This record gives sequence, structure tokens and C-alpha cells, in this order.
Amino acid sequence: MNPDHRTNGRPQRAFRLIVTGGGTGGHTYPALTAVRALRARLAATGQTLEVLWVGQADSLESRVAAAENISFRAVATGKIRRSSNPLKMISPANVKDMGRVPLGIAQARKAISEFAPDVVLATGGYVAVPVGVAAARLCHRPLVIHEQTVRLGLANKSLAGAATRIAVSSPSTLPLLPEQARKSAVVTGNPVRPEVLTGQADNAVSALDIHSFDRTLPTVYVTGGAQGSLQINTVVAEVLPWLLGRANVIHQCGPDHVEGLRRQAATLASDLAGRYYVTGFVGAELPDVLALADVVISRSGAGTIAELTALGKASVLIPLATSAGGEQAHNARHLHETGAAVALLGEVTGACLREAVAPLLADADRRAGVARQARSQGRPDAAEQLVDVLLSAAGH
Repeated sequence: MNPDHRTNGRPQRAFRLIVTGGGTGGHTYPALTAVRALRARLAATGQTLEVLWVGQADSLESRVAAAENISFRAVATGKIRRSSNPLKMISPANVKDMGRVPLGIAQARKAISEFAPDVVLATGGYVAVPVGVAAARLCHRPLVIHEQTVRLGLANKSLAGAATRIAVSSPSTLPLLPEQARKSAVVTGNPVRPEVLTGQADNAVSALDIHSFDRTLPTVYVTGGAQGSLQINTVVAEVLPWLLGRANVIHQCGPDHVEGLRRQAATLASDLAGRYYVTGFVGAELPDVLALADVVISRSGAGTIAELTALGKASVLIPLATSAGGEQAHNARHLHETGAAVALLGEVTGACLREAVAPLLADADRRAGVARQARSQGRPDAAEQLVDVLLSAAGH
């Protein structure tokens, strides 16, 4: 891309952004959504954007950058393996990985010096640490960190003191920040892909060929993420005949679990089987499926929470117990306490799920009330809010 363009006859340098963060979709996709929103914002005023993504080699972020034609630089990273026992944190693997951080900082410093960004955006994950340190401490570039979860992750916690601005996804994060960091913090929300907000229920019926659904009944969408969740699949299977007696069900179970659930579906009465659609993966039709869904049964990762609240969906949340720092349980508990979802914490059984979902299916007003509470916490304009923070930090 030519770094210069002309506005009113005067050449201007393109706005330059370095993005870092990744390892998981929870860190990677909010960054990508912010990049797209910033590019569109600049284009609307005749400006261009140059982006360099700095991350780990052979990673999700490297593949996402390649798919988006975003330049990518790899740096060495050091992963901290958590433990409730501080002594176990001093493991050979942790010591070895942390020894890679100085190399990563040096590599990041070189990339930042050469690219000369107007601002650096860090969205978490251990790869963000060397880049954030190099940007703020060594290259003196504006650093914006974005936190997707209620509590700061380890990477963002380590960078908070050096950040120009701290963008958080929930107001409940602010009291958890160190007092000094609160002065630079702003609540933006967690960026949601715009297409998620534009789904059409009828399109889901056509795309999935689920014309046998009874549209007078509520529709439940069950998902455990792209790979599915054995835990969620198991508890749903336990109550499936009961559930189908009260709702249509779209079950995104993960590729490895499809055949087993289809065998179970084959034993259902024909009227119940007609209201059950099981698939390994939901792709481009996801916005339409979410539009059709009256209740969602899912994990409670930050991205999922952002989408469900932006859309205003009643949900039953089953947190992933092994999520880093227990963040999924924290997210689910926060929404449960505000009446914006029903959270199942601890051991989850089919009976627990039935007890949680039954009132939502039986009472449309109750379901609508939970949806309203969810929507009150949603921030569908989060990407635009984060763009405002980036431009402000860069002095634009």
C-alpha cells in the first residue's frame, strides 16, 4: 500500500496501527473487528490505514492476518502456566518461556521502530507483553490495551501501568483496576462483528432447511464453540426428549460429536425429531441462527457474552471450568446476578439444565425480561468506541 494519499490536494501519510494479541479467538477477533472499524472510519474521511500485526509464529493471529492481507511479524513469546500454588509457577517450562521474553521485546522494538505506528493496540494473550513493553517503555509510542473479560488478564495487568489508555468491556471492571490505572480507563465494550447484528430468522430456516420446526414454539440454540463441548452435549442429550416437547432445537455440537447425537435423534418420535437440527459447525449462517433463537445454551467466553448482550438474548450459561483464571465462571456469575442470564456453576447435570431452561421456555414474559436485561448490558457499538480511543490516543 502506498503510505501517501491526497486529501484536498495535500499528500498525507497513512495512519499506522500495530496490533498485538492472540493465542485464542477471544483475543484475536476483537482486534480484527477493531481494525476493520478503524479502516472504515478513516476511509469515510478519505484516509488510509496501514496495519502491522505482531504476534506468535504459526498462530491463530498469523492465519487471521494472512486471510485479511494484513502484514505480520513474528516475535518470541513466553507463556506463563498458571497455578493456584505460587511455587508451582516456578516450573522449568515457565522459567524457560520467560527467558524468551527479552528476545521478544528486542524483536518487537525493531518492528515498532521500523514501522513507526501512530498507536499500538494490545488485546491480551502472552504475545502482547513483549510488544506492549517495547511500544510504551522503549519506543514511547501510545499504547492502548483492550480487555475483553471483567477482570484484567495477566498480559493486560502487566501492561496497565504503561498504557496510554485502558479500554474495558464492562463498567464492573473499573473498580478492579489499580487506582492510578482508572484515570486512563474507558468502558468501550467488547467489539462484536457487525454481521452478527444483522441476522434474519427466516434466512436461518431456509439455509438449514428446518421447515419442520414449529414456529409457535420457542427455538433454542445450543453451542459449545467451534469444536463443541462434550459437557454441554451430554447434559442436552440427557433432557433432549423433554426439551423437544417444548422447543425447537438447533444443536451445534462440534464435528466429533455429530454421529452420536444423530443416532440418538433417530430414536426420537417423528414429531420431536422434526424439531431437532444437529450439526457439527455453524458458519456464515450464524447471525441468522442467533436471530431465530429465543434462548441460547452456551459457554460464557468474553466473545460469546458480547454477542449475546449486544443482541439481547436470553441465555443459560455453562462456563468452561478450565478457562484461564476462571474468567468464564466470573462472566456467567456477573450476568446471572444482574438477571441478564441464568448461570449453571459447579457440577452441571441434565436435571440442572432442565430446571434452568424450563422457566424461560414456559414463560415468554420471563424470557423477554432476561433478554431486556442482557440487552441493557450490550454494547453493539463497542468497535466504534474502541476506534475513538485509538484515534484519541494517537492525537487524531
